[in-house]
Amino acid sequence: MTERLAGAVALITGATSGIGAATARRFVAEGARVVIAGRTEHKGKAIAAELGDRAMFVRTDVCREADIAEAVDVAVERFGRLDCLFSNAGAAVGGPLEGVTEADFDEAMRLLIGSAVFGLKHAVRVMKPAGGGSVINTSSIAAYRFGQASLLYSAAKAAVTHLTRLAAVELGPYKVRVNAISPGSIATPIFWGGSQVANLLSDEENRRRQADVERDLAHATPVPRSGLPDDIARAALYLASDEASFVNGHDLVVDGGLIWAMSEPKGSVRM
Repeated sequence: MTERLAGAVALITGATSGIGAATARRFVAEGARVVIAGRTEHKGKAIAAELGDRAMFVRTDVCREADIAEAVDVAVERFGRLDCLFSNAGAAVGGPLEGVTEADFDEAMRLLIGSAVFGLKHAVRVMKPAGGGSVINTSSIAAYRFGQASLLYSAAKAAVTHLTRLAAVELGPYKVRVNAISPGSIATPIFWGGSQVANLLSDEENRRRQADVERDLAHATPVPRSGLPDDIARAALYLASDEASFVNGHDLVVDGGLIWAMSEPKGSVRM
């Protein structure tokens, strides 16, 4: 295998499950050294142990700027540099508009758009003096399409997409590329209550729910299969690599064509 990220150092938030964990595994397989950032300590340490000396875990709550800053500092202290930040942490937040509370709003903005803002802030303070890097933000097709998620989640992800474009223009002269990935229906624990619920379930029960979601999602997109975390990991690999050296300010939609569907296929499943 050609190591497309040979020698690179990446920090991945939300990396203890789902898309983040798949991306950590994919990046290490392609030669990178990876800092796995997340809140679930036992899972993060287990993934780091699985991946060996090319990976480490740092407990990070992306709702706290200080935690994000620390994760960036840990990457530099442990591996000497930071070439890629994948701001991936998130969760399904909010509900029907009539029931939105101030607490819901604060959670959505801090978790989804705040984490991207402060991730950029602290990645850039390292990348600019080092001559560049790649920042990837996880957005969502909910930023474009009604009915995929709650109003708050969708609005926050739209902000992430636009932040990506604006930051790409501001930071491009410093050779810091900023791009986004907008997943569609990807089979992760977000569909059965999120990582907090998944952590309470047995491995067997999580596997059962995963299989159920994959079966349902196979009917929810024009491409008749479920989206998988590694589909997003492969997209992130491209954007992090030198192959994307002239890709900046782009939102890479990975959704099996769902964003263009005129109506929801039978059996559609929402977050």
